[in-house]
Amino acid sequence: MAASLSSGEFLVFITQDAKPADVHWLRNLVDGCDAAPDVAGAFGPHRAHIEARHVTHRELDAHFAGFGADLSIVRLEDRARFATDPGYRQWLHFFSNNNSCIRRTVWEKLPFPDVAFAEDQTWALRAVEAGYGKAFVPNAVVFHSHDFGVWETLQRNFDEARSFQRYFGYRLQSQPMRALVSGLGLARRDWGWLRSAGVSGWRLFKNGIYMALIECARTTGQYLGTRHDSLPGWLLRTVSRDERLQRAGGA
Repeated sequence: MAASLSSGEFLVFITQDAKPADVHWLRNLVDGCDAAPDVAGAFGPHRAHIEARHVTHRELDAHFAGFGADLSIVRLEDRARFATDPGYRQWLHFFSNNNSCIRRTVWEKLPFPDVAFAEDQTWALRAVEAGYGKAFVPNAVVFHSHDFGVWETLQRNFDEARSFQRYFGYRLQSQPMRALVSGLGLARRDWGWLRSAGVSGWRLFKNGIYMALIECARTTGQYLGTRHDSLPGWLLRTVSRDERLQRAGGA
């Protein structure tokens, strides 16, 4: 609705809990979106808030490093790979309205879809499939992160996995044993990150155990979200953080 009431050439989106890292954020983001005439939208990286967990800092840094250190524009150039390689497809359509800019003329042709979750990535998928480019702007940085607890982590990942299965056909965790192994592998990664930060002794043990619980909650939520269509209604209402927030807002 806000986009429909605006009149600018570019639509800029930032969430209420994100903070631009410097005064050049807006110009850099818009310039990135205007880097080529066929760019539908641009997004910038998130950095963890200063007080966030060390693992959160490392995870966000590693994620956005995968898009490169320079301004880049990607387009759907290999449709055969796009159809068969989920990793390539996810990389192409990743987009985040926590920190994004969209060209108005494209938005008028391709408005956000009416979905329960991940409207930014479902929009980006349609845009790249329609032949538009997508820009990553590494110098348009915002601080945005969440240190969810164990239960919130499970809920958040349930919603994400359910949406990915619904809208993209991805099955993030299809087997319970594989989910457990994946969670333990992430916990081992976190343990290594904590040690490399100089955490040791009782602090390492305490934080390592807590992160193991977080990671197992992550993959458990992904497993339940992947199997959402076979879960009873009461369980869906319990494990979906998004539905709980919507019910609270409606109340």
